[in-house]
Amino acid sequence: MNKPVGLLTLQGDYEKHQKAFTALGVETRSVRRPAELNEVSALVIPGGESTTLTRLMDRIGLRQPLLDFAVTNPVMGTCAGLIMMSSGLVDEKNSDFGVEPLGLLDCQVRRNGYGRQIDSFTAEVGIDVLDNSDVAFDAVFIRAPRIISVGPNAETVAMHNGEPVAVRQGHLLGMTFHPELTADTRIHQAFVDLI
Repeated sequence: MNKPVGLLTLQGDYEKHQKAFTALGVETRSVRRPAELNEVSALVIPGGESTTLTRLMDRIGLRQPLLDFAVTNPVMGTCAGLIMMSSGLVDEKNSDFGVEPLGLLDCQVRRNGYGRQIDSFTAEVGIDVLDNSDVAFDAVFIRAPRIISVGPNAETVAMHNGEPVAVRQGHLLGMTFHPELTADTRIHQAFVDLI
């Protein structure tokens, strides 16, 4: 890998992702402007607030450059990052939220589908893209979106209680939980392996 992994640092929990990559000996770089995508080999869209991410992406003109980048470069979205990567939102009462997904992953999601902050939880899940997939991953769900449907272009790579919680579409990976909030770096390593 001749370029660092990019972290979208507009808003959200990007510092924990940086620590996970650092633990793997992988260099990271902040991405806040379209031109900075040229300096990275992959991109993480972290958890945060999808309305804010939408507004900031559009304000600085990052939407189309990010779509172009994702054609050939790996992108991983966690929690709100998955919302942004999804093909659409389900059961939104109205469009006043202002969230406009990028349409990178063939899946439909419901924001805060697992409940509010007080409903946060940790669950052991098996994840197919991991080297040690037989060893469960302690997934942290915080105001997590719910994957309502997965289209034919994407594959479910992790389930919890019979529902998809992580999807992959080629070099694109999205999950409803926060892998950066554990000491287990296997998901970050699996993402690096896509580069």
